[in-house]
Amino acid sequence: MKIRIYYEDTDAGGVVYHTNYIKYCERARSQMFYDDGKKLGENNRHFVVKKIDAEYFKPAVLGDVIEVKTEVLELKGASVDVLHTIYRGEEKLFSAKILIVYISDWKPLRLPDDIREFFNKHS
Repeated sequence: MKIRIYYEDTDAGGVVYHTNYIKYCERARSQMFYDDGKKLGENNRHFVVKKIDAEYFKPAVLGDVIEVKTEVLELKGASVDVLHTIYRGEEKLFSAKILIVYISDWKPLRLPDDIREFFNKHS
């Protein structure tokens, strides 16, 4: 998923504010579902983030076009390990390994077969 960096994304120096990288990862992960015709949050079932391990390499700045690449690392019973890597061209700017958990009524719920198949397509 490609994203242009606007003023609202940056600090006073024109550098992307650090938390926005995580927003970009969330946006790219959600877009994967929408691109596949899936709706998020149906029947009070959705994903929540349990853990983020992030590493910053270089800053994105005002006007850049960045690309978020998403890879499924591991499917478990009720959770998925996802790796998001953000690039500016070939230059790696950021990466985050994010553990998301599928829940209903704030309790973990085993991934349904259709969700499991969806993530397997993106492995």
